[in-house]
Amino acid sequence: MWDFEHGNAGNDFDISYTVPSRCAAQLAEGTADIGIIPAAAYATVPGLLVLPGVAIATRQAVRSILLISNVPLEKIQTVALDTSSLTSTALTRVLFAKWWGGEKTFIAMEPDVENMLCRADAAMVIGDPALRVDRSRNFTYDLAEEWVRLTGKPFVFAFWAVRSAALNDAKRSLELAEVFQRSRDHGLKPENLEKIGREWAPRVGLSEADVKRYLTENIHYFLDAPCLQGLRLFYRYAEECGALPAVPELHFLDVPHAAAI
Repeated sequence: MWDFEHGNAGNDFDISYTVPSRCAAQLAEGTADIGIIPAAAYATVPGLLVLPGVAIATRQAVRSILLISNVPLEKIQTVALDTSSLTSTALTRVLFAKWWGGEKTFIAMEPDVENMLCRADAAMVIGDPALRVDRSRNFTYDLAEEWVRLTGKPFVFAFWAVRSAALNDAKRSLELAEVFQRSRDHGLKPENLEKIGREWAPRVGLSEADVKRYLTENIHYFLDAPCLQGLRLFYRYAEECGALPAVPELHFLDVPHAAAI
């Protein structure tokens, strides 16, 4: 979001912030035209085009999507799932169904680790609470790291999507894909990452170094060919184990057409 908050890109958009699941819901409702949506949401919102090249993905441990357990992995029977993340919930189900043993009881709960572990053997937690977890107290598994280890593919958590019906109202000179790709590139400049670290460290309760390490080492921001392979494999496995409905083929915003809108 760098150019939207610090540059001129925001002049062409009305911007609002909400949780990822609401981004997808607003696209479905037609109350938003572009949103960064959880990968799983693409299965449930028709008429979307993916903005090429930009993603929230990882090629290694992500640190912010964890399975925390009172018992070793092979002894888990019940799993509490953070209700705020459909994609991470689906990933958890896929990992159990394909590799860890699928006959588990899953319980949807609010993201409170202590309460979750009182009701279940293990808890799937995401975001800032996961980053702050004391891993010495429980068995802890990084779900993205497990996916990469087991499949050899990156994992894509989210990407930008635009309602195809909204393109008719877009400015003819607005090159959407380029706008979002350029904003990502500017945000990744070292001096801007330093600013982000200083701003967000006190907000999330982490050190500036930890925030910067997360943004530079754990997150991959490019929807490249390996990420697309991983995304399609995740969709296939999620459908096979019933974690997601059938996912339509990915349709992308046509870049040459975007320049002529």
